[in-house]
Amino acid sequence: MHTAAAPKKIAVIGGGPAGLMAAQTAAESGAEVHLYERKASVGRKFLIAGRGGLNLTHAEPMPDFKRRFRSQSAEVAAWLESFDNAAMRQWAERLGIATFVGSSGRVFPTDMKAAPLLRAWLKHLRALGVHFHVNHRAIAFEGERLLRLESPDGDVRVSADAFILALGGASWPQLGSDGSWQHGLMPDGLAITPLEPANCGFETGWSDFFKQKFSGEPLKPLRIRLAAVDAPALQGECVISEYGIEGSLIYALSADIRESIARDGQCTLLLDLLPDHNWSRIAAAAAKPRNGRSLSDFLRRHFRISGVKTALLYELADKNRLAEPQHLAELLKALPLRVTAPRPIAEAISTAGGVALAQLDEHLMWRKHPGLFFAGEMLDWEAPTGGYLLTASMASGRCAALGALEFAAG
Repeated sequence: MHTAAAPKKIAVIGGGPAGLMAAQTAAESGAEVHLYERKASVGRKFLIAGRGGLNLTHAEPMPDFKRRFRSQSAEVAAWLESFDNAAMRQWAERLGIATFVGSSGRVFPTDMKAAPLLRAWLKHLRALGVHFHVNHRAIAFEGERLLRLESPDGDVRVSADAFILALGGASWPQLGSDGSWQHGLMPDGLAITPLEPANCGFETGWSDFFKQKFSGEPLKPLRIRLAAVDAPALQGECVISEYGIEGSLIYALSADIRESIARDGQCTLLLDLLPDHNWSRIAAAAAKPRNGRSLSDFLRRHFRISGVKTALLYELADKNRLAEPQHLAELLKALPLRVTAPRPIAEAISTAGGVALAQLDEHLMWRKHPGLFFAGEMLDWEAPTGGYLLTASMASGRCAALGALEFAAG
């Protein structure tokens, strides 16, 4: 009489979206899955992502979706083959959470909330038999497939047929992803691209008056392009902050801005304060006599510009030249703003850099250490906001889990 073979054991380290999806994929295939999380609960970054509405994914056609990942688009596209934007919506709906597509193409749960979806997900994972071990911090590997972790009861050693590491980047360190995995946890020889802030704000030297009066004010509508980069301008909105500028439009440009600063020590943004007005219309209006009116009144009457946009002109332009119609028209369409540094990585929405992909196989396994897989933000890739980051993170978790199952099966 033959006894059934014991299920293969998969250990997932990290309870963010990538780790949870890896656990789900492995458990649904019959593996014994243990998930270890350093904090007291899992899914903390998932909940933070839901503040103001959980943007699950984006509904744009997949060929366009797959091009959103810059130099790593080809690699990320491979992850998305088995979990794309349609699969994300189907996954949520199987958990009882309906979704809708907003006017911008972004996809949200109908109630906009993250907590109900996370609760349903964890209920499903527990029903699959996933074992959760919270307050367990990975310390070091002590062999090919033996990991030492710090727990409330002291150090424990865990063996598994395969390990999937999904430890995050270094943004939101209070939620557990502080980048400490770079120091001492991994076996020797892992190539890591330095972690950098992504989807972040940038610093500039506002005057005290402007900073105190306009910090927190939105700038919209607005179109921005980089002076030194040959790329189309993007339109949207951003926010004046005490240190500089932030918001969705800045985040969309943040990778190019960061690279320009790294190369040149600064980056000049060209702000189109009147994105809905063409040049000839602006030039004609700017040439009209002011008849003794102040510049503020002139701008309000002819362009409906007031408040923070007017103040921004005074803040950034040579005041002696604002009376020149041609120069004023040029500034209204391309007002230069110089930014000098990204905000600290701890403040960023996400990170760039991480475990270099070239040393991993198609299932995100480290070739030098078979059985050790990586997923999520700890990998060297980046994505814009808009649902791309979450979808690709979860896709990488699924990709790694499929590889781990195949490896464990021998």
